[in-house]
Amino acid sequence: MTEGGHTARQCRCCEEFGRRLYAEAWRRGWARADKKVVLGDGSEWIWNQAALHFPDATHIVDLYHSREHLGTLAAKLYPQDEPAQKRWVIVEKDKLDDGKIEDLVASLRALETSHPGSAKDIETEANYFEGNKERMRYAKFRQQGLFVGSGVIEAGCKTVIGRLKRSGMFWTVRGANAIIALRCCQLSGNFEDYWEARRA
Repeated sequence: MTEGGHTARQCRCCEEFGRRLYAEAWRRGWARADKKVVLGDGSEWIWNQAALHFPDATHIVDLYHSREHLGTLAAKLYPQDEPAQKRWVIVEKDKLDDGKIEDLVASLRALETSHPGSAKDIETEANYFEGNKERMRYAKFRQQGLFVGSGVIEAGCKTVIGRLKRSGMFWTVRGANAIIALRCCQLSGNFEDYWEARRA
């Protein structure tokens, strides 16, 4: 059974994640934050949860993920011509980086006549950018001092989670959660405090 492209189980997982994220944000002082931002890739489920739990926050699609969409489309438009791919991406990337999404979408839609074999791919990407345009005002976000990329967070996740993904390692959810909690305590400098609290 599917709901909006996801299985019912995936939707429940997304909803549970949204509730947990909401609770954690409030626990960490969401109410006191001067600037509130939700930063994610273009996945629809993320923005559904953001709209539900954080409607007043600034929503930003990760710039790197947006740029990947341009690169993917360039490869389809110019499959055997890497220099043409690069030239095309440079021009379109400037529009994206400047937050001129309407110009980018118009440019993409203009390609449909010159690349009829890629019309479906062009339409998909044009719709992606159009649907996320308010989340892609990168120049405006930078002027406000906001991050437009999730690289720092992803690197942090790799630092914490990386040790769980070594050769031959298999974890139950409970076991992985326990190790992640200990790893977070260690990396945050709270390892000794954790054990002191456990002894008390």
